[in-house]
Formats: sequence, C-alpha cells, structure tokens
Amino acid sequence: MRRLSRAEKQIEWRQLGADALATTLSALYGKLLVVMGTAFPMAEVISTYVPPSFYEAYYLYLYIGSMFFLLYMYTVLLRDKRKRKREVEASNKTSKGKEESISDEESDNDTGETSADTVSSQLYNRSRRSSLPTVTKQNHYGSFYLRMGAVAFGIGSMIYSGLEFGQYFELERDTKCHNVLLALTPATRMAFIFIQMYFIFLNNEQMRVYRHKIAARFGLMHMIGTNLSVWLNVLVQETKHEILTFYNPENNSLRISHRIPYKTNILGLPAVPADHPPEAHGHHIVARGLKGPHHLYECRRTNIIGSLVQDASPFLFPCTIEYSLICAAILYVMWKNISKLPLTGSAKAKSDLTAYKRSPHHYSVDCARAHKGLFVGILLLVLTIISLILFFVLISRVEFVGLAVIEVNICELSLYGLTTLASIIGMWQVRQLKYDGSKNLQLDNILLIGAQTGMFIYSTFTIIGGQFTIQRNTVLVLVTALVSLLQTTCQTIFILDASRRSCVTPEQIRRKPGREIVTFLLVTNLAMWAINTLEKSRAESHPIQLHFYGLWAWTIITHVSMPLAIFYRFHSTVCLCEIWKRAYKIKPTYM
Repeated sequence: MRRLSRAEKQIEWRQLGADALATTLSALYGKLLVVMGTAFPMAEVISTYVPPSFYEAYYLYLYIGSMFFLLYMYTVLLRDKRKRKREVEASNKTSKGKEESISDEESDNDTGETSADTVSSQLYNRSRRSSLPTVTKQNHYGSFYLRMGAVAFGIGSMIYSGLEFGQYFELERDTKCHNVLLALTPATRMAFIFIQMYFIFLNNEQMRVYRHKIAARFGLMHMIGTNLSVWLNVLVQETKHEILTFYNPENNSLRISHRIPYKTNILGLPAVPADHPPEAHGHHIVARGLKGPHHLYECRRTNIIGSLVQDASPFLFPCTIEYSLICAAILYVMWKNISKLPLTGSAKAKSDLTAYKRSPHHYSVDCARAHKGLFVGILLLVLTIISLILFFVLISRVEFVGLAVIEVNICELSLYGLTTLASIIGMWQVRQLKYDGSKNLQLDNILLIGAQTGMFIYSTFTIIGGQFTIQRNTVLVLVTALVSLLQTTCQTIFILDASRRSCVTPEQIRRKPGREIVTFLLVTNLAMWAINTLEKSRAESHPIQLHFYGLWAWTIITHVSMPLAIFYRFHSTVCLCEIWKRAYKIKPTYM
C-alpha cells in the first residue's frame, strides 16, 4: 500500500476532527432536550404561576422533528435500494457479455486446452474469492423478542395516547384547561410511536446508517431525546394525577383516608400521638413559593373518558415508559455505530448475495431437558395469580387489609426464595459450558442493568420503611424486600454469565446443563411481572409504605421505580429466551 502524503493525512485528520465535533455537539443537543423535557412538566406541577400544558408546543417540536428525520431515512433507504438494483442489473449485463466473448474464444481451442483453461480459470476465481475482504459482523439492534416487546408496548402506548386524545373533547370550553394542544399532542405522539415502531422493527441491514453522518447523528440523538422526554413527561403527569385522586374538593386537601380506610390497629403501625390531629396522615395543599393564579387540582381527570384514563393508566402508562426505554437504548446503540465504515466494493456485493440466503434466525424448537422446569414454573405462575386475586378481594375490605398484606408478602417471599435458589444452582451448572466474551450483547446489558435500577430503588425504600415500622404484622414486608433485592442480584449475574455460554461437545448438547433452570426462571419471571404490573404499580396497594412515607413521596417512588421493575421482568424473560434457544445449539453463523 502507498503511504499517505502529508496533505492527505491532514485531510483525514480534518475529517476525524469534524466527526468527533459532530458527535459531541449531537450528544450535547440530546442532553439539552432531556433537561428541558424534565424541567417543563416539573415546573407546571411545582409552580402555581405556570399555566396548564404551556409546554405542549415543545413536545410537538420533538415529535414532528423525529417524524421528519424518519421520513428522510426512509427516502434515503428507498433511493439506495433503487440505485443498488440498477447497479446489479448493469453488472449482470456486463458479466453476460464477458461470458459470451469467453465462450467464443474457447470454442476455437481443442478439448485438451479447454479442460486445462477451465481448471486454471476455476483456480483463478477461487483465489479471487479468497482475496476478497471479509464481511464485517452485523450490528444486531435487539433480538426478535425484544422488538416484538417494543411493538406490544408501542400498542399499549398508542392506546394510552388515544384515550388522552378522547379526553380533550370532554373538557369545558370556557376553562383554563381547554387547550387545542391537549388534543394535538397525543395525536402527534400516536403517529410518532407508529412510525418509530416500524423503524425499530426493520431488519439489521436496513437499519444501518452510514451516509449523511451529521444528519444521522443529530436525527438519532433527537429521537433519543424525544423518547427520554416522553418517559419523564408521562412519569410526572401520572404521578400528579395519581396524587390528585386523593384530593377532596370540599376542604381543599389531599388525604390518604379519602381513598383508603385507615386503622392503626389493623396494620400494627405505631400509634399517632394524641396531640396530632387526624389530618396528620394527610397533606393540605399549601402555597409553594409565590401564590399564582393556577392550581394543581384544576385540571383533574373527571367525566367518563377522564375516569377511564385514570383507571387504565396504571396498566397503560408503564407501556409508554417501557416502549421509550427500548427505543432509546436501540437508537443509542445505532448512534454509537454510525462512525463504523460500510462495506466497500466486492465485499458489499458478496454481502448482497448472502442477503438472500437463509437467515440464521430460523430455528427448530427442541424442548429436551426443559419439561420439569416448565411445569414447576407453570404451577408457581398459577399460584401467584390466585394469590393476586385474593389480595385484591381482601384489600378492598377495611377489616382484612392486614391479612391482604401478609398473604401477598408470603406469596412474594416464596417466589423470590425459590428463584434465588434456582439462579445459584443455574450459575453452578452452566460453568462447564464454553464462555465466549466476544459476543455483541451491549444492548441487552444496557437494558437489563438499567431496568434493574428500578428494582433496587423500590426494594431499598421498602427496606427503610419496613425497618422503622417493624412490628409483628409488618416484619414480612422487610424480609420480602431483602429477599427481592438478593433475587434480582443473583438473577442478573446468572443472565449476564449464561448469555455468553454455549455447548461445544456432543455430551453437553445431550445433557444440556442448566436448561431446566433457564426454563423455570423464564416462567417465574412472568409471574413476577404479573405481581409488579397488577399489584405494585398502584401506590394504595402498599398501605404500610404509604403511611410511612406519606402520599407525595411514596407515589413518586412507585411511579419512578415500578415501570423500570416491570421492564426488568420483561427483559429478563427476553434474555432467558435467547439463552434457552442459543446456548444449547451449535450456531457458528450467529453474530
């Protein structure tokens, strides 16, 4: 290879410097979007001077900007596809012409010379093929199961946005709450979610971003900022509306007793001193800072669709948060991989030919060594669902609140204890399999460890609350939170280790060590996902913590941590599916 001249080196250095500058500026732009997405909704809740929905135009800018970028990407992909098609047709015509001329020349020679020429041409072609540059590894932006999860969460998020859109038509026209942006923003969000869902679900080859690097960097970072801003906005809004369900318009106060009947002797909590009034367990709305014309409780969810949104939001708003989390992580990995060079010349042609071969993602299902784990897991799943039904029946009756708390904590404690033991046994069993540290699992690691933070936040606050309200009836809350923390840690270590293991000998493929454990954890994580989704997502489902921390604090804690905890269970199931499928088969074509 020829050495580069000084002028060529300077041009290369200038390009690298411009690349680094564009990366830095796009990252700063994304950070600014996220900070503004945090500040706007929080300012509305904290200050009484900020009018309702004053920041909706900012979210319109985020959604419309993201949709323009996605439409631009689709146009570029379509144009490149047509260009590639024309190039293939042109190359086919030239190759046909060359073959005809070669066949005319060969017809003039005798049979011996023809055979010799044929052998030499085969050797020449083989040497040419071997000299071609190797095709670089594909960037896998999430497994099929992760993308299917993104589609499912995207559907839930679209339903949530649709209900918010319908809520606008019930607002009274002559009030502060009536604003056309309250209808426009959810409608635009629905369109953005749908278009982004299609972009995320495209295969890896189509999702590669090589050309127009500056536009791609800023566009992807704009989308990352949009997803994180949507996450934070929904979090703040849902926390506000959950708190407002405890609002009493008669005396302008927020009080737990407005929704939950409370008796100190049922839960065994410390008694309230006599010099404290009954309102000690409530929160009066007091002016924070300068008293302005707008109040938090003015735009509550009322009427038919408003109450429907409020009832459905504990199940639908986590979908928006989980969808935004998956999309932000996938887009971040794409943003990081922009600087990697595309295939050039013959290597690109070779990759185009292999694109039509059978994909390595077509699988035959082998259920050997998985039956025991599957049926034990199903048994625990059924018992968990029965326990949740009993919990909701008992918690609705004031005299059985204490019994409901004990019953659900026994169920959780049993489930966490068994899965912790299974994770430790699984770690021991998979140690004999081959460990491959070169597997590209960056996206799964980001999502798994990021979502685990929610489990840690929830368990830590529950442990603190359980420690200071420890009584005969409430000690189970403390023990369950401790075991939950241990279970989450053990399971994460097991998944991160097992995802890089694979069978290498016929004996290992026959015995499949650890597969029963993987199957068992896969089903039990569905059970724990049901607990987090149905029971823990509501602040009033945990009266001990609610009365210890108070209404504002505990509602904020649950709304911050629970969507992440729900997503942790979902993504653990996705990772365990991948382990179940890949670790016990020899797949040299993978990654």
